[in-house]
Amino acid sequence: MTEAQRQHRFLVLLNFGLVYLFWGSTYLGISIAVQQIPPALMCATRFLIAGVLMLVFCKLRGRRIRYSRLQLWHMAVIGTLLLMGGNLTLSYAEQVVPSGLAALVIASTPLWFLVLDSLLLGDHHISSRGKAGLGLGIFGITVLIWPELMSGTTLHWKELGWSLSLLGGSFSWALGSVLSKRWQSAEVDPFSGTAWQITFAGLSNLIFALLFEDVHKVVWTAKGIGAILYLVVCGSWIGYTAYIWLLRHVPTSKVSTYAYVNPVVAVFLGWLIAHERVDRYILAGSAIVVASVALVSSAKVNTRVVEPDLPAVEAAGD
Repeated sequence: MTEAQRQHRFLVLLNFGLVYLFWGSTYLGISIAVQQIPPALMCATRFLIAGVLMLVFCKLRGRRIRYSRLQLWHMAVIGTLLLMGGNLTLSYAEQVVPSGLAALVIASTPLWFLVLDSLLLGDHHISSRGKAGLGLGIFGITVLIWPELMSGTTLHWKELGWSLSLLGGSFSWALGSVLSKRWQSAEVDPFSGTAWQITFAGLSNLIFALLFEDVHKVVWTAKGIGAILYLVVCGSWIGYTAYIWLLRHVPTSKVSTYAYVNPVVAVFLGWLIAHERVDRYILAGSAIVVASVALVSSAKVNTRVVEPDLPAVEAAGD
């Protein structure tokens, strides 16, 4: 092995580690942040800081940041579906649902991808293995929320309701991702386009916060600010940059493993730091969900039109 090959291998391992660790840890970061700051205001602060600074960086590097109204509208829709429909739902849910359980439910997102790719793009057809993965994923989620289904307490029913809402958030994330593929344009710089998506998501969350949250009584504690800064730096910048690097140097099928590694990291960190419960339902359900995502990811996809892979904005935890 040459020196260049060793260096490349080291960079691959390093970037995989960054994506696995930081994107897996964002679930715990969100859980800590929403204890201090209302969810929509937290998301607005996080995404506006990340998005605006990314736009400034793109401008300084000479990247294109000015686009047509239609292109900006597409970015606004995609960013809102991804980072408001997906992340805001997650942020509200984590006021009730343990971060590890939330991450496991969110792991069902690739199952939505499979369905929406087929329905909206029309170029993907679900194979038998893919259908089996879908069914297994539904069963795994049922196992995860089984204690809440069988419990009659108000707290457990509330946790069940927000757990189910995460499926809606996953659908929103998948829909935004599929639309980004449908509306892709060679004229849009991928980094500045992502920056605009994040910025629009921040503005959407800010409007929601001003309308529905009591933002005037928020107490900005060191713990809350620290959690937001962690999400900006480690989730949006480091994790996303590592993800983009991997997409350029490693097969997409390998990069997609983050979808079923991140929940494992989230469950472990939730147990270790926040002392969240890890019972037999969590263990069994997580194994089933991870297996279903792996099954779907490895399924053969019949396509009529070959389209290039697009980098996704941070994962829902993200």
